[in-house]
Amino acid sequence: MNPTNTSIFDLSPSEKLQIVEDLWDDLAATPEAVPVHDWQKEELVRRKANLMQNPASGLTWEEVKQRVRSRYGR
Repeated sequence: MNPTNTSIFDLSPSEKLQIVEDLWDDLAATPEAVPVHDWQKEELVRRKANLMQNPASGLTWEEVKQRVRSRYGR
């Protein structure tokens, strides 16, 4: 791959995915540097309050994995 002649949009899906994974790993290494918007903080507060008022509305990690696997066949 010659970087002067290739656009990121010309990459294969697997190459694009690798770039996304690399970027995600880089961001995850310094989570404090990732901005969190006020609306996101408000949504987290709302969801936590809902879970505290309705504990049965939440799912266990096992339930989440089961739903994802049944939906996407993994």
